[in-house]
Amino acid sequence: KDGVEYIAGGNGERYNAFVRFVTAIDSDAAVALYVRMYPLLQKAYEDLGYPGKYFNNRLVEVIDQLLQTPEPSEPIQVTLMRVKGPIAEKRPWIRYEYADPTLEARPAGQKIMLRMGLRNTAALKAKLRDLRKRVAGRTIN
Repeated sequence: KDGVEYIAGGNGERYNAFVRFVTAIDSDAAVALYVRMYPLLQKAYEDLGYPGKYFNNRLVEVIDQLLQTPEPSEPIQVTLMRVKGPIAEKRPWIRYEYADPTLEARPAGQKIMLRMGLRNTAALKAKLRDLRKRVAGRTIN
């Protein structure tokens, strides 16, 4: 509208199946599986270069980061990113960035949640809050 590009109102629909899948997961069963698998997750986390740090703490940090995703009240403006270089494009390159630098600077997970639409974002945040409540501060061995 007005020569400015926005994320299409129906864009979030492409995430509906994923959000239905995630929100349908039984939280008790998911946390029970997480607790059972935790020793392997912790070992892999340490092997990746995080000795002395806890995977569970990182999981909670990531959940908190996703929960901080803003919920804009207006359509989100985007701009077409231009790819420049010595090699000519053989086909059009289409990649949009957020026009608002504060949105573009957000972590990848938040940027994806912004594209999901308010309804899907709210549903995912509710599930994340539930899971966070179940794993935060928990002693897992």
